[in-house]
Amino acid sequence: MADEMVVMVTGVGSYWGGRLASRLLEEPRAKVIGLDDRAPAVEIPGLDFIQADIHSPLLAELLRSEDVAALCHLDFAGLTERSEKAFQRNVLGVTEVLGACAKAGVGRVVLKSSTAVYGAHPDNSAFLTEEAALRGSKRYGYTRDLLEIEAFCNGYRGQWPEVMLTVLRCASIIGPTVDSPLTQFLKQQNPPILLGFDPMLQLIHEDDVVEALAYATLNVKPGVFNIAAEDAMPLSRILRLARRVPLPIFHRLAYLGLNLLQDTSLQPLRFVPIEWDYLRYPWVADLSRMRDSLEFSPIYTAAESLREFAGEQREEVGEEGAASVDDEQRLRDIIARRQRMREREASLFTAADET
Repeated sequence: MADEMVVMVTGVGSYWGGRLASRLLEEPRAKVIGLDDRAPAVEIPGLDFIQADIHSPLLAELLRSEDVAALCHLDFAGLTERSEKAFQRNVLGVTEVLGACAKAGVGRVVLKSSTAVYGAHPDNSAFLTEEAALRGSKRYGYTRDLLEIEAFCNGYRGQWPEVMLTVLRCASIIGPTVDSPLTQFLKQQNPPILLGFDPMLQLIHEDDVVEALAYATLNVKPGVFNIAAEDAMPLSRILRLARRVPLPIFHRLAYLGLNLLQDTSLQPLRFVPIEWDYLRYPWVADLSRMRDSLEFSPIYTAAESLREFAGEQREEVGEEGAASVDDEQRLRDIIARRQRMREREASLFTAADET
């Protein structure tokens, strides 16, 4: 078709890459190319898959020959400790992919980041805008890599202004299938918290992350955007909605224990998937730019996401009790979400007609 747009998804063999590619294939105007050094574990019907390494010196030539108009880069190592291998895949991978995009004339690039880059500090403002200083913790390797990636992106925008670069800083991600620090934290029967601290936190449902990535890839929306559900809430309420009984720990002992784990072969992420500072101090992101400039609204509220997660967990372990009440609330949530989806689709059609 004449108006077909070629979109490439790197890391298509990963969780996020596979989900985004499947979502983009629903768009009639998009031809989707998936790039990875490993094939997707599950076949994605309609995907044009190319098995190649993002570090290949021929990447720019490939992008040019395929006439790629937009690229979403999702080829990242997982939530690991600091390692040279993860650094090469995460940080060096981004620099090489963005460099290849500039050489090949790719019009726009989308990257997935995290609001964790702001860091959790007692002097944080109530709502952190996209211009706030990035003071994220460097204790865990993945956050450290994101900080370096974002620093590179700042310089890249000035050097290659013709490439429309979009960075989506997502809040803590939750959902029935995603493996994230938050889901690892909430899957514990007694998640550890810091005694006397109850910070406000933000969430985003995994489906809304996929929708935000697809929307930014298909539309020209350059810039940095915080992505989260509107209803930020205290940690105590998150635990109640997730039906978890926390294990309070005196903060000095908690930090001491984490430091001791760092000096052993044991991985702290196994025991503390969310670093203590992020369970102690605020790091709530401002969502004005998401609403007004990106013109994106998540379908799931944080409360709905947590109730869905709690229901999925109970079903996995065969837990009974209050089933009828839970089913009734679940249906209420579904009705509300479907209404919001209809409203969003109507607004998109209206915007398309105006253009």
